[in-house]
Amino acid sequence: MKLCFLAGIFTASILHAQVSPDAVRQAFGEVEGAFVLLDCATGNETIFEETTANTAFGPCSTFKIWNSLIGLEEGILAEPDAPFWKWDGTVRDFTGWNSDQTWRSAFVASCVPAFQDLARRIGKERMQIWLGRFNYGDMDQCDRPDAFWLPRAGQKTILITPREQARMICRLVNGKLPVKTGSVAKLMDVMKLAESGRGKLYGKTGSGLRDGVNGPSSDVDFNMGWLVGFIESGGKKQAYACLVLGPNLKGLDARLITEAIFQSAGLF
Repeated sequence: MKLCFLAGIFTASILHAQVSPDAVRQAFGEVEGAFVLLDCATGNETIFEETTANTAFGPCSTFKIWNSLIGLEEGILAEPDAPFWKWDGTVRDFTGWNSDQTWRSAFVASCVPAFQDLARRIGKERMQIWLGRFNYGDMDQCDRPDAFWLPRAGQKTILITPREQARMICRLVNGKLPVKTGSVAKLMDVMKLAESGRGKLYGKTGSGLRDGVNGPSSDVDFNMGWLVGFIESGGKKQAYACLVLGPNLKGLDARLITEAIFQSAGLF
């Protein structure tokens, strides 16, 4: 179902009207997807395309938010700009991955092998404990402890809805997760994407393949993109989750749509 505003096609539940339907319509155009905005102080929630917002998908690299937080709590990660991952010498298609990484540089470059190594260092058992503490999605590592967040052909991923993604971020912002405040502060430092005269945008992109019952049908041609995080503007912090679905769509597309929505609303 495409996100649009024709009768019988667009589903909206609007309890907090800073972001208008017109802004979302213009930002998404003909792109299928969902957008969720949650005021972290009041709990007021705005949902565009409610069916998709309540459907679970693989989180792709947005899980790096939670992988990072667990790494901080386990004492594996320290400071954002401290050495984090030593390049293994394997030349990969993403050139930004072909060098040693700090935690910040790996997060910005979305360096998959660095965060797979972090997951291995956390370990399957400890990771499962943290997934339970966070109540993250369906909490299923899918017998892939170093890749359960990455959609692969014929393999299930951990699953989470856009609405759950936004609620997870609100719990992070509101100090409602069982973690140290210092860990949250460091994570927010790394999550900062951009700042304008109106606000600060925090988040993480994710790109991948849309899940079927047993995972996507192929490992090529991205068709799913996320941006998950929060915006700080006008003295408020609002969590959001933007998901786009369709051929050749990636996390960058979700980011561009999200920024357009917030700019139209005067938040960024």
